[in-house]
Amino acid sequence: MAAAAEGLAAYRAVLRAARRTFAGDQLMLQESAVEIRRRFEDHRGLAPGSDEAARALADAREAAHFITHMIVQATRAPSGSFVVKPESVHAGATLEVPSEEILSKLK
Repeated sequence: MAAAAEGLAAYRAVLRAARRTFAGDQLMLQESAVEIRRRFEDHRGLAPGSDEAARALADAREAAHFITHMIVQATRAPSGSFVVKPESVHAGATLEVPSEEILSKLK
């Protein structure tokens, strides 16, 4: 039962992170909830305590941390431009802005 409780806690943590990050954006809230559920359902059959289950739980914890600390939801200002307001949880996070050189390597 401990493995099930740990899985449920990880699931709730990822959902909480998405709800906090995408508050006010119904499309992202719905789509992220669907994707999170799908990912957990894909791992439902893993044996408790197995290496695969431990990796899946670690991935879930990392996803919750990433969503909380690395994603900032932009809002549209009355002027039509987008405004990004990082919060204290984003302090210290770094972001590499894609340059033309980086983008050309991705093609």
